Amino acid sequence: MPIFARLFALLLAFFVLSEASAQRLRRAHDNDQQSIAAERDLRDRTNSGAVGLAAGLLEGAPIHFATEISRVVNDNGDLTVLPIVTRGPTENVNDLLYLKGVDVAIINSDSLEEYKSQVPQIQQKIVSILSLFPSELHIFVRPEIKSLPDLAGKKANFNTPGTAAAYSGPLIFSRLGIDVEKMFIPHPVALEQMRRGEIAAVIFITSKPVDAFIKGKWEGGYKFLPVQYDKRFEDYYLSASLDSSDYPNLIGKDQRIETISVPTILATFNWSQDSPRYRRTAKFVDTLFSRISRLQAPGFNPKWKNVELTARAPGLQRFAPAQDWLDRSAATQSSRQ
Repeated sequence: MPIFARLFALLLAFFVLSEASAQRLRRAHDNDQQSIAAERDLRDRTNSGAVGLAAGLLEGAPIHFATEISRVVNDNGDLTVLPIVTRGPTENVNDLLYLKGVDVAIINSDSLEEYKSQVPQIQQKIVSILSLFPSELHIFVRPEIKSLPDLAGKKANFNTPGTAAAYSGPLIFSRLGIDVEKMFIPHPVALEQMRRGEIAAVIFITSKPVDAFIKGKWEGGYKFLPVQYDKRFEDYYLSASLDSSDYPNLIGKDQRIETISVPTILATFNWSQDSPRYRRTAKFVDTLFSRISRLQAPGFNPKWKNVELTARAPGLQRFAPAQDWLDRSAATQSSRQ
């Protein structure tokens, strides 16, 4: 074969191989682009359905409620609820206002009081989704303390910072007009000091019954002091009571101790209706409300059985999609009657 023909054949083979290689590279590039696009689409869809739920301390009730909410809502496929460990329901208001990634939060109703000066329109910026459970005020005192005024100037423990008692307790005592020497140490330690006469009172703000009062052995005279619900508490609190069914060793069979409770609320920011976060939170509410019966079944916290979707949260307006769901549900029930 002449040299020119051989060169031509080699060049032709080179171009054929080069074109084949180019096609392989283009296919690989196209596959990479498709893979990147698919991954980006998955990431976008995952993030668009991710709901950050600011809960509370690891040892507190809110984080357990948040975890159970995620168990029920997450199997929707379009939503992923991410419970977030925080410093507590009071701090959660700050997270809801300012922290990226927090869409909903568990707060105490009176947490808003701390933000009134910082955010004058706080009660328009935060709206309620669901009233979860009440945390009853327990003012437990030594035998020599007969009434609330007897506590003036004496030591009273409000548990550790970040707890409901540490925030709500001093606020409630301020409204009662009783100035005590405030302590913020763990309640188990305070109860032992109380037995020795070093502390006059221990203030719990938590859902009844409290193990320390059921399992603990207390001498005669230790008791809960009553707190009357009146206009001083109408903005954030609810009327409540303690009786012998709660604490048979401390309260007589026919006795009832009047007190108040701090509602624990699932809340959200009052997002603009054209906001993606509004739509995401609305979808979360619709799924949660539609599946509330699952949370009230065995295997979940028994307090879910007392949750009423229609219950109002003191001091807060309801999130519009939550009210819309309730209105639709009421209309459906009415049409079936």
